[in-house]
Amino acid sequence: MSKVIAAINMTLDGVFDHDAVNASEELHQHYAELINEADVILYGRITYQLMEYWKTVLVHPTGNIATDAFAVSMDKIEKIVFSRTMEASNWDTATIAEEAPEKVISRLQMQQAGTILIGSRSLLIQLMKFNLVDEFQLCIHPIVAGRGALLFEQQDWRQSFRLIKTKVLDSGAIVLYYQPV
Repeated sequence: MSKVIAAINMTLDGVFDHDAVNASEELHQHYAELINEADVILYGRITYQLMEYWKTVLVHPTGNIATDAFAVSMDKIEKIVFSRTMEASNWDTATIAEEAPEKVISRLQMQQAGTILIGSRSLLIQLMKFNLVDEFQLCIHPIVAGRGALLFEQQDWRQSFRLIKTKVLDSGAIVLYYQPV
């Protein structure tokens, strides 16, 4: 059976904006390892377009081993993008979904895909409503952003979780691994 993992970076005050956190070598290594063990990653349009940056790193490597390795991992993994406005992707390993996210997850699970990653807040929230997320990996950075979009703001339901694992990064960021209960 496939495992659906939502992996998100956030600040101490719950802001999930990628500009609010510091991406260290260790963080890139952590996410490259996660991506390398997965079969597919699902993105919303906005996050996908942000991730397209990694194609430029393939062409113009940074010289940082972890950063460049993350770019290779991003390039290799199959990406499914949910968008109402995009008609095509310009990344060989990305396709635009023609079904709702919950139907794509069901289809992937029927095909016995391995690990399915969720890389966008919008998809995380939508799939939570269908109880389709098996594990949450919240990487909490030791930063207070002070403003920005909150990961779980204005949700109309309650969800409890069980902590199953923690990982402390050298930067002081902590990855909390949770399962919904």
